[in-house]
Amino acid sequence: MIFHKTLLRELTSTALATFLVLLGIVLTTQLVRLLGQAASGTITSTSVIALLGFTAISYLPTLLSLTLFISVLMSISRGYRDSEMVVWFAGGMSLVRWVKPVLMFALPLVFTIAVLALGLSPWAAGRAEDYRKVMDSRDDASAISPGVFRESRQAERVYFVEQVSGTDNLVANVFISSTQHGKHGVMVAKRGYQEMLENGDRFLVMQNGHRYEGEPGNADFKIYEFERYAVRTETREAIRAPNTKSATTAELIALPEPRNLGELSWRIGLPASALLLSLLAIPLSFVNPRAGRSINLVIALLVYMVYSNLLSIMQASIAQSRVSLAPGLLAVHAMMLILLLLMFYRRLSVFSIFRLFR
Repeated sequence: MIFHKTLLRELTSTALATFLVLLGIVLTTQLVRLLGQAASGTITSTSVIALLGFTAISYLPTLLSLTLFISVLMSISRGYRDSEMVVWFAGGMSLVRWVKPVLMFALPLVFTIAVLALGLSPWAAGRAEDYRKVMDSRDDASAISPGVFRESRQAERVYFVEQVSGTDNLVANVFISSTQHGKHGVMVAKRGYQEMLENGDRFLVMQNGHRYEGEPGNADFKIYEFERYAVRTETREAIRAPNTKSATTAELIALPEPRNLGELSWRIGLPASALLLSLLAIPLSFVNPRAGRSINLVIALLVYMVYSNLLSIMQASIAQSRVSLAPGLLAVHAMMLILLLLMFYRRLSVFSIFRLFR
């Protein structure tokens, strides 16, 4: 039908614009956060783009679900605002006729959300976790950022370098403050470099500098001048708590612990909620010009927030062994399915009365 093709074209254009806006918001906020971590030395500047990409992939299921809901809501709401729905109902057409084209548009997106939630997003979360483990296992010297005071992992030293040459592994204008055995020492040098021995030990070697050593509160500091001074930098093994978000779906099923089942409920719930939300948008898109054009958007936003929060609450309940997996999933989605049927019934009843008195 021409109606189906026109609606699908409008849904596609609206969904594309909505997705680009939502993706831009997510990328901007995550980029600011990652740049802040890179500036503080928590991550390297070269890993920002990779972590940004992995983070974007992990957010895709939620973004696509929200895109689907907003696109259906906005497209049908426009029909109400432009009085197209009045002509539709006056011609004896039912609101149920909108279900088929909406499903034709929604099912491919729901399938994509399922693939992302069950497969690709956990993979991206795992790769991001690997990157962060590499960042955590770096030695103190490699974590130094130019122009930033950086404390060592054992809180024994504070590093500062003015310039860093990544290609030549050189640093310029080095400052190190350390406290050992009750004595405070400060070392400054014009330049330095990183050196690794055959046994794997790493050193920050400073050249042409001075060392000031003494006890805090006393004036009898000793001053040493050196041509070469090596400071051993420690590395630590990255230890992170097991993250269910980075576990594959097969691993979650193979090890049905409460935490794994909670994560599994979230992944299964994403495509199911996306499908129900796309259908919920049909009755929620009703616009009453006398009540204001934004009332339906406020109600739709509240429905989406309640649905999303219920999924999060159920995930936490399953993870804490308060509810089992199957009843927890069925309870939330069955509740929204009942709400969907009630809203369709209400809208159909209203327009049936309208046809009787027209």
